[in-house]
Amino acid sequence: MTAPAQVAYDDVLRVWREADGIPQIEHAWLFDHLMPLGGDPNGPTFEGWTLLSALAARTERLRLGVMVTSNRFRPPAMLAKISATVDAVSGGRLEFGIGAGSRTDVPLARREYAAHGLPFHDAAHAVGSLAEACTIIRRLWTEASPFDFHGEYHQLTGAFCSPKPVQHPRPPILIGGQATRTLRVVAEHADRWNMPGGSIDKAIERNATLDRLCEEIGRDPAEVTRSIVLPVSYDHPQHTRHTIRAALDGGFSHIVLGLGAPYPTGVARWVADTIIDPLSDKITTP
Repeated sequence: MTAPAQVAYDDVLRVWREADGIPQIEHAWLFDHLMPLGGDPNGPTFEGWTLLSALAARTERLRLGVMVTSNRFRPPAMLAKISATVDAVSGGRLEFGIGAGSRTDVPLARREYAAHGLPFHDAAHAVGSLAEACTIIRRLWTEASPFDFHGEYHQLTGAFCSPKPVQHPRPPILIGGQATRTLRVVAEHADRWNMPGGSIDKAIERNATLDRLCEEIGRDPAEVTRSIVLPVSYDHPQHTRHTIRAALDGGFSHIVLGLGAPYPTGVARWVADTIIDPLSDKITTP
């Protein structure tokens, strides 16, 4: 994962193109913020989906996505169109990541809403809107005829998406978040769930909660791949490997390694050789 903030386009492109040739690295991800979350508050931040489309056109193998799209930034029908376009550009490599949007207790994230004229509703509104968005996007990707949608948060008339995504029946849906109300949306809609950082103990506890919520609606919890973002330490790679082992033991089979900028020369190869390969005895393909 390369957060597209405090970096240049060429920096991100270099890492992605290098990773594209390394089989041990299966996915590459961006984040979805409009302003930096760290460093110079007025530093550069690229818009995630525009950048993702550019990177999709310059890579061939990596599955790719935004971890995770803020449902607060774009109307769901527009997001369905954007994501179908990126799936076409990538030749069917999109992993569709989405979440409720920034928490109300993260001031550096919240300021981007006022700066761009975007509304910032409370958490209940954000999660309710996310659930409807997942339904709308799935239908737009898969239904052959226009439809109307009259929800509590979204109203559509004659909604239709053409072209459809390349992937059939649709791209995988990954939902990020850890609040219980968000995990209920995961249980209903997601193919993958991403735990956005935090301690391994907290992740394991949330993992168990998701199991329970799946069972409550009659879904097999094993149908949802468990994903987690873990930061990479360039100075202490053994610490990163230790955390990955704990996450794997805790039931997380999709490990997203967050790279800090500036990216060292050859960082993708270094990650494969120093972080991934020494753990090969614990890594299995889900």
